[in-house]
Amino acid sequence: MLSRRVILLAAAATLAFVGTADMASAKEAKKIGLAVANLQANFFNQIKQSVEAYGAEKGIEVITVDAKGDAATQVSQIQDLLAQNIDALIYIPAGATAAAVPVKAAKAAGVPVVNIDRNAEGAPGDTFIATDSVASAKTVCDHILKQAGGAGNMVIIHGQKGTTPEIDRSNGCGQAIAANPGVKVVNEQWSQMWSQDEGFKIAQDMLQADPSISIIFAQADGLALGAAQAVKVANLDHKVWVAGFDGDTAALEALKEGVFDVTATQQTQKMGRLGVDAAIALVKGESVPPMQLQDATLTTKENVEQFIANHP
Repeated sequence: MLSRRVILLAAAATLAFVGTADMASAKEAKKIGLAVANLQANFFNQIKQSVEAYGAEKGIEVITVDAKGDAATQVSQIQDLLAQNIDALIYIPAGATAAAVPVKAAKAAGVPVVNIDRNAEGAPGDTFIATDSVASAKTVCDHILKQAGGAGNMVIIHGQKGTTPEIDRSNGCGQAIAANPGVKVVNEQWSQMWSQDEGFKIAQDMLQADPSISIIFAQADGLALGAAQAVKVANLDHKVWVAGFDGDTAALEALKEGVFDVTATQQTQKMGRLGVDAAIALVKGESVPPMQLQDATLTTKENVEQFIANHP
């Protein structure tokens, strides 16, 4: 009888020890690294602000680094973040080149990776949070082509070649173009930084080469604002419809004033919060969906006010 009691007490002590060890080993995210492609872009700034603000609410230290559009710089920055013993990495690749290197380094260090907006080809993060750019770009191009009467000479100003949003927005708009045989794509050019200066220069060259252009799809609002400026300078004798993508704060104000015609407003604040929540869950060892695609809202002069007042 005594022997049985001793065994039971020993077993209880062992279970208590195991329970205590499990509690001690349960990880919490205390420090998150945020590697951003380029903080000159309003879209990435909104993600940064959302991650930092929501992280602070959760008592998490967020260390932010800005690659300024350079992939090699970003690889070095993420190596530094890993050396600082971050618990998770929220990662927006600066470009398609070398995008997989930081993911592989983080996983080798046992650090979970949350990709936002751009995924790394061949080495995706543990979860990918982004706008459904295929569906949203199709909606934007459906709208602008309808406004143009389903016919006309069209040009496309792409984002950075090979990045996830550039590929997806090309595919989505391509679906809309295929459904409008009266629309002819007469020129396409790629940008490096998705910037307004690039949009102006590219659109200006296109319009000088072919003044008959009547439709421009620029794959980011910065590019669209530059294109709209080039259209104004060209002083053409016909309307040129200009579409953008992102819902940048400055672009929304310009859209309200009629500077360009349509964009897709992304849920940047929500995506930042989802990124932090995913990092917390992954550090705890919880399962997270491999892909979390969000809707963007077709935005015109008619409904832009709500997004100026409260960006989603």
